[in-house]
Amino acid sequence: MKNTILVTAISLLLFSCGRFGNKGNEENKEMRIVCLSKHLTEIMFALDLGYKIVAVDLSSTYPDSAKLLKTVGYHRALSAEGIISMEPDLVIHSKDIGPEQVESQLLKTGIKEKIFGAANTIDSAKLLIKELGDYFGAGSKADSIIKKMDNDLSLATRKVTEKQITDTPSVMIIHFGRANNVYFVMSGRNGAGDKMIKMAGGKTAHYDAKGARQISAEAVAAANPDIIIATDYGFDQMGNMDKFIIGVPGVSLTNAAKNKRIYRFEEHDLIYFGPRTGENILKLFNLIHP
Repeated sequence: MKNTILVTAISLLLFSCGRFGNKGNEENKEMRIVCLSKHLTEIMFALDLGYKIVAVDLSSTYPDSAKLLKTVGYHRALSAEGIISMEPDLVIHSKDIGPEQVESQLLKTGIKEKIFGAANTIDSAKLLIKELGDYFGAGSKADSIIKKMDNDLSLATRKVTEKQITDTPSVMIIHFGRANNVYFVMSGRNGAGDKMIKMAGGKTAHYDAKGARQISAEAVAAANPDIIIATDYGFDQMGNMDKFIIGVPGVSLTNAAKNKRIYRFEEHDLIYFGPRTGENILKLFNLIHP
């Protein structure tokens, strides 16, 4: 009888060690994720899944918790070795990573990869939030985020409508590209920023340039925006509005400079739609129509 009890006790102890005490148990191992797309990083944190992320790309700067994570380079100029060194169980991105060989190098190591969509429209952002929620078992949280998005967007629409806007200032977004260390214009490509400007009661300034739209003093002066939205990194490079006006080609000749209507805005709030889009449109609205 005593022997039977002893065997049972030992069996229970071994089972307990295997289920909860063995950190090498793959079933119990916490997933390690490297996230290479900034909009995915924000959504993962909104879903309360940020604790699974061990590294991000340089452009993942929201929320502040993401800034505390290790970085593996700019998402279009990555090194496979840097990602592999993080020992991830999963790498997630939106098929916007480079150089081209990085993805194949990662796949050869056996690291699992999951590609999610972009967030170029409000509808695609909602679908993406739902997809991420379902994939990581956070469906109910995704639903609540989408509900808040809808409420915030409705509030922003009401604000614009109630204002009874009679003027529509032209707005230009000037961004500093960290990868190539130059300023360029984000406006006029019908991207997320342009759509947000329109939803906030503004219009995009016409910027006549081709390709990557690297900033041209003549084109900026010709566009003559009433308002310039300067993304945070480039604005901070200059230090303040006056230095930005002097330091960025063509800006001093614009109505925005003459009327001191140049505003700092976080880059990540202008280049994709996400959980805080309604809030960001309201911020733009308050800048465009103070």
